[in-house]
Amino acid sequence: MIDIDKWQEIFATMQRHKLRTSLTAFGVFWGIFMLVVLLGAGKGMENGLLSGFGAMKNAVYIAAGSPTSMAYQGLSKGRLVTFNDEDVAAIRHNITEVNLVVAGNSAGPQFVERGTKSDSYSVNGAQPVLLNLQSQKIEQGRYINPLDMQQRRKVAVIGTRVRDVLFSDDDEPVGKSIEIKGISFRVVGVFVATGTNNFDERAAETIYIPNTTLRYTFNQLDRIDQFIITPMAGVRAEVVEQRVETLLKERHRIHPDDPSPIATFNVQQRFDQLQALFTGMAVFSWLVAIGTIIAGVIGVGNIMLIVVKDRTREIGIRKAVGATPLAIVSMIVQESLVITGIAGYFGLVVGVFLLEGIAAQLEKNTDGGGFFSQPEISFETALIAMAVLMISGALAALLPASKAANIDPVWALQVQ
Repeated sequence: MIDIDKWQEIFATMQRHKLRTSLTAFGVFWGIFMLVVLLGAGKGMENGLLSGFGAMKNAVYIAAGSPTSMAYQGLSKGRLVTFNDEDVAAIRHNITEVNLVVAGNSAGPQFVERGTKSDSYSVNGAQPVLLNLQSQKIEQGRYINPLDMQQRRKVAVIGTRVRDVLFSDDDEPVGKSIEIKGISFRVVGVFVATGTNNFDERAAETIYIPNTTLRYTFNQLDRIDQFIITPMAGVRAEVVEQRVETLLKERHRIHPDDPSPIATFNVQQRFDQLQALFTGMAVFSWLVAIGTIIAGVIGVGNIMLIVVKDRTREIGIRKAVGATPLAIVSMIVQESLVITGIAGYFGLVVGVFLLEGIAAQLEKNTDGGGFFSQPEISFETALIAMAVLMISGALAALLPASKAANIDPVWALQVQ
């Protein structure tokens, strides 16, 4: 059964000392509020920056680099290595840890026209799977499909900045033609880069055409510019990176210690570095917020000491009429928990509402993208924060409660 009289007594005591109670509760409120805001802000940065990786969190980029810098197997240094279709087949056949190999070519910057409007843009070859790997989404039309690849269709998917320059506001780009180096391509889609890194910003000024079309149109049948490789589940990207690099060096007779001809970029390493950074930020946020909470809770403990002193005669009377030490301790601890619980709850609610407001504005103004996106805290984090608060509040009340429980009723009754 709920002891209504006890709760009425607690709230009556709080109302008699409104200013004291409010100032004490504000310290607890501010601690929880700061925890929510700091963790939410850190999560917002994490969501924004890590979303730029798309599905390539464990991918490896491999491209032809500089000429060889070391002689090997009778071949002089200074050779320029190029990859080909046989390299793709060899990787798939010999390295079982590889999940996906996507070969790509680039025509580099090309002069692009649409009527009287023109500019130079990067023209890259694409395969259908590339959209799911990169942090890009189709805004209008569609992406490159298997039939485009098979039939070497002259179709193009353009970035948003390309659309904005070559097409007016009332000119629907999908279905219209553009000329790339004098060759007509039909626009089948417009994509938007959702990431925030330099690669995604450059992608908005890129035109994708089927990789088979690019190789035939721009006379690149004898080479492949780069591979995007993803490992099987449970395999680290550096394992695949090392094995593929070793295989390519063997196939092209490159000295094992020559770093020049093959350039690699391990996305997983960069992803892990960012995750470690955000983990450190979360730990720092917890330390700062918990320090603030403890300061607030210590204030609650000090207030409870004052309460015990002010109510010495009352406590003595309670003990004189039969109140047990446990009942006295319970009374003090409950009052402490009420103050910390209410203040902490309001701090949590205000912090969550602030994060939701910021998230709504970001969604409205940036389509949810950017380096800061969807600030939030999980329900589990909120429960942990409240649990830490309540435990701290209970511990802070133990010293005042023990003093109250040890009061001598005879002495207390003599206190004026």
